[in-house]
Amino acid sequence: MTKFLVGIDGCRAGWIAVRRAATGGASEAIIARSWSEAMARRFRMAAVDMPIGLPDSGPRLCDSEARRKLGWPRMLSVFLHLRRPLLTFDTYAPANDWARADGKGLSKQAWFLLPKIAEIDAWITPGRQSRLREAHPELIFQALNGGKPLTDGKKTPTGHRRRRRLLERAGFADIGTWLDRLTPAFRRGEAAPDDLLDAYACCWTAGRLLDGTAVRLTGCGDRPSRRDGRGLVMEICY
Repeated sequence: MTKFLVGIDGCRAGWIAVRRAATGGASEAIIARSWSEAMARRFRMAAVDMPIGLPDSGPRLCDSEARRKLGWPRMLSVFLHLRRPLLTFDTYAPANDWARADGKGLSKQAWFLLPKIAEIDAWITPGRQSRLREAHPELIFQALNGGKPLTDGKKTPTGHRRRRRLLERAGFADIGTWLDRLTPAFRRGEAAPDDLLDAYACCWTAGRLLDGTAVRLTGCGDRPSRRDGRGLVMEICY
């Protein structure tokens, strides 16, 4: 039976997912309106650019380690101080008030991520986490770049070209095909080209997770990864 890999990133319309066989070959990309739609196709391992595992209070150690690994300015792409109680708020002001009382306020950018984090949190279980792990594209692109941080942002023309070349060198030969096919969705604002590249990057990490070569940032050194109150592992893979 074919083992499929999936890489997923959030986009304005919902989720953008890239799937291909673990042995390589052609990929396929879709824009899914819901998390359940993104998860509907068969897969053996998936990686998503979204936090999995949230503390009830305080920071996630894996986020701090990821920031140290990326350095300035790519470290700013890692959001800090996301906590599970924040998923229960309907408006920003009371969420931020709670976050401040817990020790650290909530940025507006992080607030806008919470609905997507909640979608995953409602679906994920410790058992399902064996097939779906958290990844971070900027860590992935840094790894693909020989461990050197990328100097240009992903939304700049230079940054886009650099990330695309790194993915193509990693074996994703049909990125151009899917950039063309999804252009109407890009024009409608449903997703952006960098969302597609981030999903490809997560698909690469899914392959590393499957073959056991992925790096796992835990913030715990040689100790076991921390788990949240639901038993979910809190770590970032690339």
